[in-house]
Parts: sequence; C-alpha cells; structure tokens
Amino acid sequence: MKDPAYEAMERAKRQSSSGNPEGAVKTLEEYLKSDPHNVKPRILLSNIYIYGLNMFDFGIFQLDVVSELEPGNTDCLKAKVTALSTKKKYNKETDELYRRLLDLDPSADVFDAYGTFLKMQMLDFKKSAEYYCMAIAKDPRNSDYHINYASLLLNDLRDYVKAKKELEAIISLDPDNQNAKNNLAKLLNNHFDSKGELKKGFGHKPKKI
Repeated sequence: MKDPAYEAMERAKRQSSSGNPEGAVKTLEEYLKSDPHNVKPRILLSNIYIYGLNMFDFGIFQLDVVSELEPGNTDCLKAKVTALSTKKKYNKETDELYRRLLDLDPSADVFDAYGTFLKMQMLDFKKSAEYYCMAIAKDPRNSDYHINYASLLLNDLRDYVKAKKELEAIISLDPDNQNAKNNLAKLLNNHFDSKGELKKGFGHKPKKI
C-alpha cells in the first residue's frame, strides 16, 4: 500500500518542477486537510511558497506551524534559517535559530552555513572564521569548506598566509580547480617575495578586527 503523504509530495514536486507551483501548493494543502500534523509535506509546502511563488510570509508561517508541532525538527530549522538569513531584518532571530540548530545538529554543513551567515549578514568575520574552521575540522576533505574559508581570508580578513594554506589545500583536494590556482598565483605575486615569505609593509598584514 502506497503512502498517501509520499504520493502527495511526489506529485507536488512534479508539478513544481514543471512550472506549476500553484498546483503543487493546492496538492499539498488538500492533503494536509486530512493529515495536518504531518510535518514533511508542510515543510515542502513552505519551500514552494517561498521559492516557487515568492510568498515569503506564507512559507515562514508553515515552518512556524512545524516548529509548534516538533520544536526539535532539524529539517524545519534548516529551512527556516536558510530563508530568514536572506533578510537582514531577521538577523537576530536567525542567529538564535542557528544556535538551536547547532545544539541539535553540530555537523560540518551547519558549521559552514552558520559561518556564511556570520560573514554575509552579521559581518562578524572573526566568528565566521571560527565556524569555517570547525566545519573543516569535521570534514577536512570537503573542498567547499576550504573555498569558503579562503574567500573570507582573502577578501575580509586579508590574512594572506592562512589564505595561501587554504588555496593549496583546495588544489590538493581538487587539482582541476582553476579558480583556486589563479587566486593562488595572484596571491603569491602580490603578497609574497621570491623566497615564499610574506612581503613586509602594511598592505600585506592581516586586517585588524
């Protein structure tokens, strides 16, 4: 016997991917009338509201319902911080939600996402670096974490010694990453001497924060 919730979700996904988010919403809302406490289709509904129909408030409302039903639902928390982190007016709420999520799911992906939020929305570069490092420590072979950290080091902290190390790590993990190779060549040319030592002078020192 097929699971009605699964069938409704699969139908909604097909409708949404084929350019019919309105139909997807109708499918999920009809299903939820008979099973209002099922959080998975409600999270999917929120996703379609937010990203398919650009109805942010309606989508967040659905996630609020899930939070009331299951306060510790990490899928809901992840969906919520992802949506709220795009709007600075929710920075305080998003930061609080991230702290809850970190307690429930201290994974490399969550550390990395929180690091990006701290960098992009909170402009807390020092704290962002801490969480990028935590993500790398959890999963050192994930080049995406090194890329995010290298970007922070190059553009925001201007710590060129650490940036060099991260770019070298990226190339070691992903030898075909031409962007990392170009950035490393530029970095070496601009900030390091022929002996591989950091050039002297204010413009080569890390940013004070």
